[in-house]
Amino acid sequence: MTNHWVDIKNADLVLIMGGNAAEAHPCGFKWVTEAKAHRKARLIVVDPRFTRSAAVADYYAPIRAGSDIAFLGGLINYLLTQDKIHHQYVRDYTDMSYLVKDEFTFTDGIFSGYDAARHKYDKSTWGYQMGPDGFVLTDPTLQHPRCVYQLLKAHFSRYTPELVERVCGTPRDAFLKVAGMIAETAAADRTMTILYALGWTQHSKGSQMIRTGAMVQLLLGNIGVAGGGMNALRGHSNIQGLTDLGLLSNLLPGYMTLPGEAEQDFAAYLTKRSPKPMRPGQLSYWQNYPKF
Repeated sequence: MTNHWVDIKNADLVLIMGGNAAEAHPCGFKWVTEAKAHRKARLIVVDPRFTRSAAVADYYAPIRAGSDIAFLGGLINYLLTQDKIHHQYVRDYTDMSYLVKDEFTFTDGIFSGYDAARHKYDKSTWGYQMGPDGFVLTDPTLQHPRCVYQLLKAHFSRYTPELVERVCGTPRDAFLKVAGMIAETAAADRTMTILYALGWTQHSKGSQMIRTGAMVQLLLGNIGVAGGGMNALRGHSNIQGLTDLGLLSNLLPGYMTLPGEAEQDFAAYLTKRSPKPMRPGQLSYWQNYPKF
C-alpha cells in the first residue's frame, strides 16, 4: 500500500478492482465517501459481481474473473495511443526513457532467454543499456526504438478494446467509458487511487495484476502524490500486524528479508539487497538497507 487509508479522501477518482471495499473494509471505505462528498470524486468498480461497492459506484463495469491483466493492458494501450499520459512525470520519475538491451525481444508470447526444456527464463537480456559511467543510457525525447516507452507501446498494442471485450467480457463501450474517466487523471491537478484486495493478491497471477495496475498509475503520474497510489486494502491485525511484528517466516519487521541458507557472508547479503542508483542523483529507499 503506497498511501495511507486517510489519503483516499484526496482522490478525484477511485478505481476498485480485485476487492469489495464497501463490504469487506467498511471502516476504510468511509474515506471513499469523504472524497465523494467533499471533492466530488467519482467511483469506478470493475468486478465480476455487482457488489455493495458497485451499488454506490458512479460507474460499474463487469469483468470475467481472472482477466484483470487484459483489462489493465487495455487501459495502458488506451493511455499510450490517446497520448493521455503525464509526460513530465513519466520522463522524470519512471524508466520510460531508459534504453533496453538490443538482445531483449518478445515474439509470439515468449520473451528472450526462454529455456523450453526447463520452462525457465535466462533474464540476462532483460536489462538496460549501461554507459561507461555506470549509469543507464537514456533518451529523454522517448523516440529511440529501444527506450522503454517505445517497447511498452509496442507490447501493449495488442490490447485493443475489442480484445478486452473478447477476453474480459466487458462491453466495448463500458471499457471505453472507464478508460476515458481514468485518462482524465493524467492532468497534474487530478489524481486517481486504485484500491484492490484479495481478489488480486491471492490470485495465481496476483503480482502481475498489481504490477500492471502500478504501470497504469505511473503513466498517469499518480504514484507518490496525495490521493494517488496502488493501495492494497489491508491493515487489520491479522495481516498488517503479522508483518509489523516479524511473524512471517522469511521477513523481519520492515520487510527485511532473512538470508537464505546459502548466504553465509554478511557483506554480500547487504550488497545483494542494496540497489545502486540507475541515474545520477537518483535515490532508492532500499539503498538504506545496510542502515537497518
